[in-house]
Amino acid sequence: MDLTESLDQLLVVVLVAALAPLIAGLIPGRKLPQVVILLVGGMLVGPELLDLADADSLVLLSNVGLGFLFLLAGYELELELFRQQAGRLALLGWFVTLAVATAVTGFLAWTGFVYAFVPVALGLTTTALGTLLPILRENDMLGGTLGPNILAAGAVGEFLPVVGIAIFLGTNGEFQGILSLAVMGALAVVVTVAPRLGTDSRLAKIMDEGQHSTSQTTLRWTIVLLMGLLVLASRFGLDVVLGAFLAGVVLRQWAPGDVEALEDKLDAIGYGFFIPIFFVSSGMSLDLQSIVDAPARLVVFFILLIAVRGLPSMLIYRGVLEPRERLQMTLLTATALPLLVALAAIGLDSGHMLPENAAALVGAGVLSVMFFPAAAVQLGRARHPHPEAASP
Repeated sequence: MDLTESLDQLLVVVLVAALAPLIAGLIPGRKLPQVVILLVGGMLVGPELLDLADADSLVLLSNVGLGFLFLLAGYELELELFRQQAGRLALLGWFVTLAVATAVTGFLAWTGFVYAFVPVALGLTTTALGTLLPILRENDMLGGTLGPNILAAGAVGEFLPVVGIAIFLGTNGEFQGILSLAVMGALAVVVTVAPRLGTDSRLAKIMDEGQHSTSQTTLRWTIVLLMGLLVLASRFGLDVVLGAFLAGVVLRQWAPGDVEALEDKLDAIGYGFFIPIFFVSSGMSLDLQSIVDAPARLVVFFILLIAVRGLPSMLIYRGVLEPRERLQMTLLTATALPLLVALAAIGLDSGHMLPENAAALVGAGVLSVMFFPAAAVQLGRARHPHPEAASP
C-alpha cells in the first residue's frame, strides 16, 4: 500500500471520528455513547460494507490508541482504593466472577459450543474501564459511593484478565508468563521511584519550565514512558494492554509539575486522535458475516456478560450501595470490549478460539457498550432528575 492510499484511508477514519460527537449530539432523546458511533462507523467504512478503509493499514495507530485507552484507565486508578472497602469488594467480585465463568465456559466446552474455554472464560471477567471513563466523566458518575466502587471494579476487571492472558495465553508458556509479569512489575516500580532519587535541581527546573512551552517536557517524557512499557511488554510476549495500564499507574505516582494540565493534554491527544482510531479500526475488524450466520452465539455471549460479570454485583455490594446503584454496577461492570478484541485476536492466532465465537464475543462486547452504560446513565438520571425537569 502506497503513501497516498494510506493517507486516503486515514482521512476516512479521522472523518468518522470527527463526525461521531456531532451525530451523538444530533440524535434526539438519550445521548448515545460516541464509542458506539465510532464502532458502527468502522463497520460501515470497513471492508465488509463500503470498503473505504482496511484495519490492516491502521495497526500501529490502532495499537497506540489501545495503549492510550489503558494508560488513561491506569492513571485513574488510585492504589489507595485497594486498602479500602471498594478495592476488597472489587477483588472479591472478580474472583467470584472467575469461578462462575470457569464453570459456565467449561460446560460450554463440554457441549462443543466453544473450542477451548480459557479465552472465553477470561473474556467474561473483563470490564471496559477505559471505554467507560469518558461516559462516567460526562455524566458526573465518578463521585459519591458509586464512583470509587466502579473505578476499583473496572481496574480489577481490566488488570487481572490481562494477567490471565499473560500466564495462560502467552506465547512463552505459563512459567515464562509469570516471570515476565514479575519483571514488568519490578520495572514499573523502578520507573516510579527513580525520578524521586534525582538530585539535579537544574534538570528539575528544565522539566518544570518546559512543561507549558513548546518543549512540552512532561508530555514528551510521558509518551516515552508509555512507548517504553509497550515495547517491553511486547518483547516479553505480553499483551500491550499490560504495558499501557502499568504506564498509567506509574504516571499517577511519578507525574511531575502541573498534573491537571498534563492530564488535559493526555486527554486531548488520546481522545482527540489515537483512541477514536482504535475504536473505528475495531469496528472494521468485526466479522459481520460470522455473526449473521450464527446470531445465537452473539445472544448467548451477550447474556453471559451480564449474568457472569454483572449479576454478582447485586450480591457483593449489598449493604454498600443502594439497589439502584447496585443495578448500575451490574450494568457497568458487564460492559466489555477492548480486551474482548484482544482476546479474540489472541484466540484466533493460537487456534484456541473458533472464528464464529471470536466474532460473536466481540459483537456481544459491542452490544454491551451500546446498551449497558446508557441504561446505567438513565438510572442515575432517574435518581437525580435535572432541576429544570422538576420545575412547573
